Amino acid sequence: MRVMGLDVGSKTVGVAISDEMGWTAQGVETISINEEKNMFGFKRIGEIIKEYGVEKIIVGLPKNMNNTIGPRGEATKAYADLLAEKFQLPVILWDERLSTMAAERVLLEADVSRKKRKKVIDKMAATMILQNFLDSQQIMR
Repeated sequence: MRVMGLDVGSKTVGVAISDEMGWTAQGVETISINEEKNMFGFKRIGEIIKEYGVEKIIVGLPKNMNNTIGPRGEATKAYADLLAEKFQLPVILWDERLSTMAAERVLLEADVSRKKRKKVIDKMAATMILQNFLDSQQIMR
């Protein structure tokens, strides 16, 4: 079963997909969105769901360090609700605290330029969110 991981921001959505066994996550792309104009990238997400046969979606939930949910987290929850309604798939919110910072650190250590980092950071964060979820499922098995 393939699982999709999403890192939802206000301007972009990073997308990752699992392998068929649900062991590893691979970054796919970054989709431009515009919340103010209700342009959420659902057309492209639907194409990816169909192309890969996605059966579950994991959405990174940005929590504050004290475990509360702020405005960005509320917007992400609303996005997840829309995804579930539109695609009729299970959508799981996954704690993504520090995933973007971890992705940034990996890219810095790989000496990726600032310009290139900006293009791949959301895809990398989505990959880390999905991989953390997949790893947690391996422990449960």
